[in-house]
Amino acid sequence: MFLINIAAAAALWSGSSRLITLAPSDLLIIALYFAMVLGIGVYLRSYAKTSNDFFMAGREMSAWVAGLSFLSANLGALELMGWAASTYQYGILAAHFYWIAAFPSMVFLGLVMMPFYYISKTHSVPGYLKLRYGEATRALSGISFAFMTILMSGINMYAMALVMKVVLGWNIHFSIWVSSLTVAVYVALGGLYSAIFNEVLQFFLIWLGALIIPVLGLIEVGGWSGLVKKIYERVHSNDYVHLWSTLGTFSGNPMGVHWTGIVFGLGGAIAFGYWTTDFLVVQRAMAAKDLRSAQLAPIIAAYFKMVVPLIVILPGLLALAVLPYKLVPESAVRPGLHSYNEVLPLMLARYAGPGVLGLGITALIAGFMSGMAGNVSAFATVWTYDIYQPYMRKHQSDDHYVRVGRWCTIIGVFLSIATAYFVTQFQSIMDYMQALVSFFIAPLFGTVLLGMLWKRTTPKGGFWGLLTGTLSSVAMFAAVRAHPAWLRYVALSPDARDMAENLYRALWSWLICVLVTIVVSLFTAPKPKEHLTGLVWAYTELPTSEPMPFWKKPIFWGAGVAVFFAILQWIFW
Repeated sequence: MFLINIAAAAALWSGSSRLITLAPSDLLIIALYFAMVLGIGVYLRSYAKTSNDFFMAGREMSAWVAGLSFLSANLGALELMGWAASTYQYGILAAHFYWIAAFPSMVFLGLVMMPFYYISKTHSVPGYLKLRYGEATRALSGISFAFMTILMSGINMYAMALVMKVVLGWNIHFSIWVSSLTVAVYVALGGLYSAIFNEVLQFFLIWLGALIIPVLGLIEVGGWSGLVKKIYERVHSNDYVHLWSTLGTFSGNPMGVHWTGIVFGLGGAIAFGYWTTDFLVVQRAMAAKDLRSAQLAPIIAAYFKMVVPLIVILPGLLALAVLPYKLVPESAVRPGLHSYNEVLPLMLARYAGPGVLGLGITALIAGFMSGMAGNVSAFATVWTYDIYQPYMRKHQSDDHYVRVGRWCTIIGVFLSIATAYFVTQFQSIMDYMQALVSFFIAPLFGTVLLGMLWKRTTPKGGFWGLLTGTLSSVAMFAAVRAHPAWLRYVALSPDARDMAENLYRALWSWLICVLVTIVVSLFTAPKPKEHLTGLVWAYTELPTSEPMPFWKKPIFWGAGVAVFFAILQWIFW
């Protein structure tokens, strides 16, 4: 009735790593997808002749194309598999990473920060920091960001390899190399043009394939009420299906987090930091054809972001209700056991039949390629413009920098392969990913925010604040690993789990960065006003937009996101 594959179940109970055999129709769908993305890369190669074309897609994207690419660059295999795993681990609390982490940070990016990025015509966030603070801060942020994107790309590789291993029984190393080299080819050929157009294609494929699990799963359990009932019967608690009502204490929910960690750690430091300073996504909005389109891109993406839990959170909740065995942390996997990270492929194995399976696998491959392409294209841009050009080879031809960008794409892929295996040291993919965000993104947001909004911020203040914030986050992580009892000082409770620790660590690193930046700035000399025009709110004259109806303005659609957000919080309180 529910397309449960008998052979898959037998393979699972026998301890085999292979759950499904692909039918010819499934293989055809997957082969057509690989051919399509490579074809797009080859076709768009002729459009990526200059560095502006290769790194910024010629700044010709419409608001809708930039917005869908903006979200798709984030909606990779890391998201699909990682948050399904975290939902199994922490319950519906994982949805906060889509709702309070989408609003208001994505709207703030569109309405407040995009004008600065777009008007300065910088190619990257480190590029903005160079204009605002100087070369030292640009170098620090560029190197740390390049390092982070390689680690993030490695997570995507590992996630895709898990799909191939669990669902198809393929060798994990073969899976990594085939998919990684495909991404390397199409991004190296077409640059950001190719990445964006493939991301838009992948956005629709991801939704088409990933909806299989929530639709068939809800039919099996009898809708939302049936799902809640089954989860309660399995775990004897309703803590897994409420967003806010369990956050009054650290011990009252599976994440071991207080509402302050969700609101200030996630909704503040992590969400604002990621969506406003991570060049992986900001680069897509900056490729828009005009300022209004650049502002609308993240706002359009915010609407889609808040419905993504349908395809990533629901599968994790369904797994809690229907899987007949218990999943374990990645670090505890033994023969015959499956980890949290394998929730999505296990659920796909449960519901997908011939043809449908091929579509589902293609959706996961598309998600992997989308996330990885975003990371390697961002790495190539930051390395070329913010490290190679200013510090290694100045004043070279435009063709030279395009060639360097193509080679950086290839090199980035190989470096990512080397980092893919770090994931095994963490309980789940998302615990690892949020740890990286707390290291690199949260303090960076403090530096960028003060630089844009406070004209008194000085170059030395920006550099030392960013350096201190980053090092303090890494130090807190190392301290808790060396002395687990110190968790009560970082996460404010011994009941905190890994994700809660990440939220509070991000908050502390942001506060440290801001405090150090302010103190150092008060004792050092700021830049003169003429050097801050277009970089600081007080000295920036935003271009006036053409007269248009109110409903076409970015602020109107930003207010709509707020309404949508409030409704979702009320429903799942």
